[in-house]
Amino acid sequence: MIFLTIILPVIIGILLLILLPMSIKVLREYERGVVFRFGRLRGVRGPGIFAIIPFVDKMLKVELRIVTLDVPPQEIITKDNVPVKVNAVAYFRVEDPAKSVIAIENFRMATLQISQTTLRSILGQVELDDLLSRRDKINHELQVVIDEQTEPWGIKVLIVEIKDVELPQTIQRAFAKQAEAERERRAKIINAEGEFQASEKLSEAAKVLSDYPVSVQLRFLQTLREIATEQNSTILFPFPIELVKAFLEKVEKK
Repeated sequence: MIFLTIILPVIIGILLLILLPMSIKVLREYERGVVFRFGRLRGVRGPGIFAIIPFVDKMLKVELRIVTLDVPPQEIITKDNVPVKVNAVAYFRVEDPAKSVIAIENFRMATLQISQTTLRSILGQVELDDLLSRRDKINHELQVVIDEQTEPWGIKVLIVEIKDVELPQTIQRAFAKQAEAERERRAKIINAEGEFQASEKLSEAAKVLSDYPVSVQLRFLQTLREIATEQNSTILFPFPIELVKAFLEKVEKK
């Protein structure tokens, strides 16, 4: 009687204290619980509070938040045989918690491996100029290909971005020379355009002066005035031959 009235309730109370925390589960809004009963999938639970059967059910917690995956540098030979090192970053999240647990052992590691092999495969089919100038298109292609391969695992790849392209020193020097040559070409074109425009203005000015000879004298006097303001000790200027032309003709006649 003592056992039934005192010891048994105590034992039941202790068992409840032990089993209750094991049976009551609380998951956050971004968490889901994949529940197995005797090894068979029973479903996905959460978020919030729910109960499982201790020692019968087993729960694996899966997060639904976006995961940032850093793809380490990969040595790649482009289509035009240029060796480069390229690293990238991928953003993905779990869309189907059950598939992410059942279909693949470690979906994070698997997604990383798929990202590395896809990066080498796709970038090996493009030329260096396209890799440097058409990153948006290449990023989209990477995202589509990786997402197709991870979809059976319940993984959705949202974004794939190429972070950095490391070029060999010889290629960097060649690009530097090319950029310098391009700057020199533009400078020569600008200089030639300036000279062409100046020649057009000089040609127009020459036409005006030929039509109005008196303007030549006005320009001559203006030039003398400008020289005089510079406080020079000696000034050399051409003397208009028209002023003494008549005098010279009289001397020759005599």
